[in-house]
Amino acid sequence: MAFEGKPPFLLSLFMFLSMLSSPYDCHPHSARPMSSSDVDASLSLASYDTARGVSDIAADVGDNDDVANKIIDLAVHGAAQNRSYRRLADFTDTIGNRISGSHNLEMAIEYMYNAMTQDGLDVHLEPVKVPHWVRGKESAEMIVPRVKSLAILGLGSSVGTPPEGIEAEVLVVRSFEELKQRASEAVDKIVVFNQPFVSYGETVAYRSCGASEAAKVGAVATLIRSITPLSINSPHTGWQEYQHGVKRIPTACITVEDAELMWRMAQRGQKIVVRLTMGAKTLPDADSFNIVAEIKGKEHPEQVVLLSGHLDSWDVGQGAMDDGGGAIISWEALSLIKDLGLRPRRTMRTVLWTGEEQGGVGAQQYYDLHKVNLSNFDLVMESDTGTFEPVALQFNGNNEARKVMEEVVKKLAPLNTNKLEEDAEGEDIGLWMKAKVPGASLHVDDARYFWFHHTEGDTMTVQNPDDMNRCSALWAVVAYLVADLPDMLPRYPVSTQDT
Repeated sequence: MAFEGKPPFLLSLFMFLSMLSSPYDCHPHSARPMSSSDVDASLSLASYDTARGVSDIAADVGDNDDVANKIIDLAVHGAAQNRSYRRLADFTDTIGNRISGSHNLEMAIEYMYNAMTQDGLDVHLEPVKVPHWVRGKESAEMIVPRVKSLAILGLGSSVGTPPEGIEAEVLVVRSFEELKQRASEAVDKIVVFNQPFVSYGETVAYRSCGASEAAKVGAVATLIRSITPLSINSPHTGWQEYQHGVKRIPTACITVEDAELMWRMAQRGQKIVVRLTMGAKTLPDADSFNIVAEIKGKEHPEQVVLLSGHLDSWDVGQGAMDDGGGAIISWEALSLIKDLGLRPRRTMRTVLWTGEEQGGVGAQQYYDLHKVNLSNFDLVMESDTGTFEPVALQFNGNNEARKVMEEVVKKLAPLNTNKLEEDAEGEDIGLWMKAKVPGASLHVDDARYFWFHHTEGDTMTVQNPDDMNRCSALWAVVAYLVADLPDMLPRYPVSTQDT
């Protein structure tokens, strides 16, 4: 039985919620798909009056000057100072890491549901299905030309090795192109990728696709240099994808140091042999929940400004940076508004996503359920690059919406972050932005982010309470000011392809 061994809290809630839709904009999964004509019609009724001048827009935002200052003062200097940091510490110290499908993630959802309810927010859970990959015991050892233990972390969705492991000679390459050029040498080998770190966006392809590319040329396993600009012998995990029709071979990340060690040995012409053992397996999809908390709008409760971070993490470290901090500041933003006795015109909704690390599966299911009301989503926001010192707000939207947001970020001057940048990003809000809903993400000083990303080092030690105060204040000010404007933000026209 799917619920066997689950806490009674989650069992009863799942059974109850699976029969219901959200009270404001949820529709049954069987609701008809939204057509482009539906979207165009609704958008014509629900966008900002762009005929008004910039001075009028500035006046609308300026009506809340005092409110913005009060939010910032409460978060940075007042009674809520360091509260987001304490909440994150209590949460991560109590629960630990929270991989999709795990008991820890179930406990995390129950913890946050209770905490946000006790905080006086309107909270509910929305059931979803998530992947359930289990790491199992794993080890790697170089046995030729000398014996050395290799620090590894298996990659998400990887298959395991046979129980006795795989012992094979190693082929070290620095690129996919080199692998193709040396394809005949890869047969029955463990391919080690020692690709240099260029940027996460470019280099992560080796983690995502390395196993299948190596399998195409006959490799029996892959060991991939961790995707990081800095290492202290720390392997980094992450999700990887097998290509359809290609043999699935075990794959793990190794440290920068060990990848370079084997590269140097190979350059000297030395034979390298590694023994790899991985107990990884994929179980049936598990039951999980997105957590939804709200402050309902006083005039247009059906219209939504959405704030978000993801609650799941990898199964190493504490998941404090990725993305405990983003989840907590999205809760803290609502707390700040509630503590000040404020209620905006529109609903402020925080969603704590599940299953983000496996490709945003919780967010995908949320979008599928709620896209029938796409025109009521005013702005979608996501924090998932750490909660370090805030630098700017990143924004996706048309020129008219940008003019509005330029006025909004001016109110962040006390935080020294009144800068609006291009290109909001986020795995969990990408579908909304593709459908032309304005989107925003938090740009922080993330120079250290990929030092700790998906490692045992992602703990509370990475976090700074002052930075979290400022991130919380920024998040709350932006969400509240947009939610309280007289009109929704304008957006791009929507085409049939977008829906």
